[in-house]
Formats: sequence, structure tokens, C-alpha cells
Amino acid sequence: MYDQYVNFGTSSLKVSKVALGLGFRGQNDEKEATKTINTAIDKGINLIDCANVYGYMDDRKNIGSSEKLLSKIIKNKRNDLVITSKVASPMGNGPNDKGVSAYHIINQVEKSLQRLSTDRIDIYIFHVFESISSFEEQFRAMEILKNQGKILYVGVSNFKSWQVVQALRVQDSINAHPLLCVQNPYSLLNREAESEMFPMIRDIGLGFMAYSPLGVGLLSGTYKPGEKPQKNTLWGSTRKNDYEKFLSGETGLFINKVDEISKTLGIEMSQLAISWVLSHPEVTLAISGADNSKQISEAADAMTIKLPLEIIKELNEASCRLNYTLD
Repeated sequence: MYDQYVNFGTSSLKVSKVALGLGFRGQNDEKEATKTINTAIDKGINLIDCANVYGYMDDRKNIGSSEKLLSKIIKNKRNDLVITSKVASPMGNGPNDKGVSAYHIINQVEKSLQRLSTDRIDIYIFHVFESISSFEEQFRAMEILKNQGKILYVGVSNFKSWQVVQALRVQDSINAHPLLCVQNPYSLLNREAESEMFPMIRDIGLGFMAYSPLGVGLLSGTYKPGEKPQKNTLWGSTRKNDYEKFLSGETGLFINKVDEISKTLGIEMSQLAISWVLSHPEVTLAISGADNSKQISEAADAMTIKLPLEIIKELNEASCRLNYTLD
């Protein structure tokens, strides 16, 4: 059986190979959301990935609700969990309610700490890349927070490999602690990270958090090519206009193939997709965007699955021409 905990990057911090992301794009019921988080913890997941902007149904009216919910659950479990949050996304309509200025970063970490009812955020992540010119200011702000004990590690999300390298150079120049990790999309439907990010990861030793390992749910087994999605699903509601584009042609054939392979192996399609992501040594963990307890239970079980090499090769060859930007 796979060891489900691994070192995070070059640190000695141990994290589970599957994390729970609290985007809750398809969930607005607090009771089920609570059950989802508790199920994740019960299944051995020890990293909960959050952001200041996350909330039910990915609705900006619900900004901060994911952090508030998490605070209710972790009161007696805080030191057993690794908690992330993110900064940079718009949190309001004011001129300083977004971005990577020191003003916004320090303001937002205080608000996240209040919502989470905790004294620290274990990994504080820049949600997006803004500008090279802002790097010194934003990483100095992170170093201040680290020295204050309000954050332990720093990460970046949605950065290109050259931007990560430049960030590390700036951190070195100001004697700041280096980045721990990068969080970017990676799945059978989006293998962009393999071209430049993975070689950089191998060379430097950063941790890699793969988000959208199911291609925003397209590899979950919920959606069938040639069939209309249910209205209460993500691709049957907010993304219904793009459904046919992604489920037709070569992509539809590939999804059918993934379904066939998973049935042959006796596992769920979602587990096959996550196991494939985890089969890459550059990947530290895959972030499940599960909306309910059943989904996160399936995802967690993928930590114990080791795919045969011939299956990995078959999936590699079948997906090599697919490269969709899915978030």
C-alpha cells in the first residue's frame, strides 16, 4: 500500500497525497459541506486548501464563508491539520481590496485569521501572478508575516515556471525564506505543467499542488458524452454553455476510454484520474474540489491506488493531444 503522507517540497512537513479544496462550487448546504470536511479528515486527509475568496457556489456574495465554516470544524483538530489560504483576488470594490500590495496582504491575512479563528496560516499562497515589479514588496510582506508567526510557509498559484524562478531570485536577494510550493492545474485534460513547470520542480525541489485533477469535474464520472448534464451539476448550470465544446469529439472519446479503463480496474473514474496525477513524481498532492462527502471519500481512496505502468502509458498516449485550460 502507498504511504499516503509525503514530504512537502524540501521541507519536513508531512502532507496527505490528496487535499480537500474548499471552493464548494456546487455546494450551498452548510450541513453537507461540514460533513465533507469531516469525512476528508476521517479518511486521513490532513491538508485543507482554502482562500479568502472561497465561498458556497463560487458566488462572490458568499466570500469568506469557506474559512468561517472551516473554523467551526478545526477547533479541536487544528494541530493535526495543514491549512492554506490565498490572497490577491478581489474581496470588495475598494481600490485596495485586491492585489499584492503589502497593505492588502497584511490586511487580508488578519481577516483570514479572524475567519479561521486560528493564530496562523500554515501555507499562505499568492492566488495569481500580477507583476514582476511587485515581487519585492509582496515577498517582503510575506517575510514580515512569517517572522511574526502568522504564516509558516509561502506558495504561489497560477504562476508560469519562469515567474516562479524570478520569485525565488527576488526572495534570495532580500534574504527571505524561499517558496515552498506551486499550485497549478494538472489533469489528463490539461498537461501543460509537464513542458516547463515539471522540469523546474525536479531541479529546484518545490512542492507541486495539482488542482482540478478531474478537469473541473469532467473526469468525475458524472458527465457522459452524448448525454445532457443534470441541471443541478456545475456543467449543467453555470458552465452549461461550454459543455458540448468539452464533451464532444476527441475529448468525448477520451472520457469514454477513461470510463472503460476504470471499470476494467474496478475503480471509479475519479480515482483513476487522480491516481494518474499522483503517479508523477513531480506532484506532491492532488487537490480534490469535492462538493460532498461521497466525492471526497472516493478521492481519498485514490491515495492507496498504484496504477500499473501499462495503464499509465495508455493514458499518457491517449491524452497527449488534449490540453484544455480548465479552472
